[in-house]
Amino acid sequence: MERYEVSMKPIIFIGPSISREKAESIFPHAEYRAPAKKGDILRIATRMESNIIGLIDGVFLQDYPPTPIEIYTALMKGIKIIGAASIGAVRAVELEKFGMIGIGSIYRLYKMGKLDDDDEIAVTFTSDYKLQSEAMIDIRYTLYHAYKNKILTYDKMKYLLKIAKNIYFPYRTYEEIFNKANIDERVIEYVKKNRRSLKEKDSIALLNYLKHYI
Repeated sequence: MERYEVSMKPIIFIGPSISREKAESIFPHAEYRAPAKKGDILRIATRMESNIIGLIDGVFLQDYPPTPIEIYTALMKGIKIIGAASIGAVRAVELEKFGMIGIGSIYRLYKMGKLDDDDEIAVTFTSDYKLQSEAMIDIRYTLYHAYKNKILTYDKMKYLLKIAKNIYFPYRTYEEIFNKANIDERVIEYVKKNRRSLKEKDSIALLNYLKHYI
């Protein structure tokens, strides 16, 4: 029978929401793993590889993401699990009554019911985690700042968001949005130079939480 030692070094699942380089520069005292798929968290719990898990990114089209029941099982084994930014935020809302901790704005938006679709956080990405599509929540975040900076009117912002929401998430890119919209070059240039990611911001919040927790 194999034996495993419990480590105080957290295991954190990241991918397109934040680069490994940026994550390690913020919190080097962690083991970073690829986006979580079904069974990954249960495996950590069974082997007791760590007693702290940070769940940020998970797979969508490529495989099945971690299920609520496996996260529940890990929590019942005494493992501290913190979620943010992507599938981590969604699972934290579903499992907070069992002890999972949610961090960041996206988690709070799901908890308040202002977000309810998984496609708000879903993206496709390459084997090295470069984005091939944009998360709807990041499009909202970027276009909101365009509106605040008077690059867009409120009505034009809503118009673009409606177009974006109607694009199936694997094909949701700014290029596709602007191809479908009657939009001036000033807006396109602003987005190119000022693209924002709420998912990355929340990922950083999770890393800072763990940095001060450990």
